[in-house]
Amino acid sequence: MNKLKFTLLLVFTLAVLIPTQAQRVESDSPLIGKWDLTITMTEDQIENLGLFRHGLMASDGFPGWLQVKLSGFSTLVGYYVGYEGSARPIAEVHYDADKEKYHFTIPPQWMDIDDIYFEFELKDDKLSGYKVLNGNKLQFTGVRAPSLKREKPPVWGNPINLLTDNMDRWIIPENNKFEMIDGVMVNKEKGGNLKTNQTFDDFKLSVEFRYPEGSNSGIYLRGRYELQIEDSDGRADEVSIGGIYGFIAPSVNAAKAPGEWQTYEITLVGRHVTIVHNGIEVVANRPIPGITGGSLDSNEGEPGPIIIQGDHGPVDFRKFVITPAVN
Repeated sequence: MNKLKFTLLLVFTLAVLIPTQAQRVESDSPLIGKWDLTITMTEDQIENLGLFRHGLMASDGFPGWLQVKLSGFSTLVGYYVGYEGSARPIAEVHYDADKEKYHFTIPPQWMDIDDIYFEFELKDDKLSGYKVLNGNKLQFTGVRAPSLKREKPPVWGNPINLLTDNMDRWIIPENNKFEMIDGVMVNKEKGGNLKTNQTFDDFKLSVEFRYPEGSNSGIYLRGRYELQIEDSDGRADEVSIGGIYGFIAPSVNAAKAPGEWQTYEITLVGRHVTIVHNGIEVVANRPIPGITGGSLDSNEGEPGPIIIQGDHGPVDFRKFVITPAVN
């Protein structure tokens, strides 16, 4: 075999083997999957970043979520959710074999800040590392998100009316603006978020609500998944009314005009949610990938409260009935 033929054969062999090896290594990457994060901040960092969500203190940690998946033969990509925005794509997750660490960068979303840098390691099936947010180095840890798969359909218990004259089914924050007026729970202006004093696993929720023109609110299912309430001006996207914020768009915009009463019929079983908006099924048994921005915590395997967002705009409720599963 002459030198030219040998060289061509070598090039062809490498062209075949290298992609195959990359596919085998990356497709088996232990990082692939969904991760529930807890981000730690000092009180000074919370003050510097202007982050005050649901009355959380620095000792509680702030929730986050990360998904990593394979794109093509050898590129890791993903999605990230934090307190500073909705789900956003990660163009590439890089791995430094010498340091045995992963890193990626994402641009800012709703905040006027620099790009956000993440660096972390994976050991014993847990993540640990830090993110740099506007000059602040914030530590975080991560565990695999639970599947929340249900082996059998739920058995429904008795309905619970969450609207009472004295609002005794809710934890009232210091900056609360909600009040009961003639049987309607009214939030006239921006204030605190209401949280039920009872937690729930699987449930059905029946709600009647209205909002003025241009307003914005939301209902957090288990305190972790925001069902958007917003004057969305005809939109049907991942951040419009009828959808799970940042993740699931409604099939259509079924909203009525601002000022009119509207209905939600919500069923949440495991990760799967069905949403009927004004009699139209706009989300049909779709899995919610992970927590949404502004969630209470990232403990997805645990029951959680219902939270009504009061810190964005005015909203009224004249019906709020939950039927929890009993199995």
